[in-house]
Amino acid sequence: MSKKKNRPFAECVGHSLKRYLKDLNGEAPADLYDMVISQVEKPLLELVMKRASNNQSRAAQMLGINRNTLRKKLHDNGLI
Repeated sequence: MSKKKNRPFAECVGHSLKRYLKDLNGEAPADLYDMVISQVEKPLLELVMKRASNNQSRAAQMLGINRNTLRKKLHDNGLI
């Protein structure tokens, strides 16, 4: 069994984006920023909320954002 080398998060995201752009076969990407944010934000919120035992104040602190901002993001992502 081979052990995978741990890569920095930004490197993993960059690799995925390169593969996505390659798969477009020359087509221009549309709304790339919104697509990336939407793909990352929901799982991030889910994991942080779980880690914070669903305590929004603690989760907001972990994320470095205001609790009201967190509530809006949770609502926008269908998590509350």
